Amino acid sequence: MSAKLTHQDDDGRVRMVDVGDKDETTRRAVATGHITMSQTAYQAIRDGQGPKGDALKTAELAGIMAAKKTSDLIPLCHPLPITQAKVAISASDEISGFIIRAEVSTRGRTGVEMEALTAVSVTALTIYDMAKALDKSMRISGIVLEEKTGGKSGDYQRDD
Repeated sequence: MSAKLTHQDDDGRVRMVDVGDKDETTRRAVATGHITMSQTAYQAIRDGQGPKGDALKTAELAGIMAAKKTSDLIPLCHPLPITQAKVAISASDEISGFIIRAEVSTRGRTGVEMEALTAVSVTALTIYDMAKALDKSMRISGIVLEEKTGGKSGDYQRDD
């Protein structure tokens, strides 16, 4: 049995899923990712000495703003009343970079997985933008959904 694509109608046209009959529940999603860079760029950004100012505080704010604007960026996402959006960036000497974690919550009819993933992505892109004068070879990778709770499909926890 093949899975039916929920964002296509029977004729293959793109559509926004109707969530009107779904129950409102508390929903939460956590996503992570990381950005690696040269030791020089890493130390400057870690120490708040980047060429454009404090990259990490700017990136955390950008990630929160991105979570709120996800439906403007991803065509078929529903606009959601986000009740919480948090972004945390941790320095990692081991990878010469930063680990990004976003947590987003709502009480609604659809989940916030895309909002958490978008928050991580934009946070990483903002760090890149703030540090590109130091290192254009930075690498953004490992963006994944770690967990989600609420909704008809139940809870999800990444197991690797």
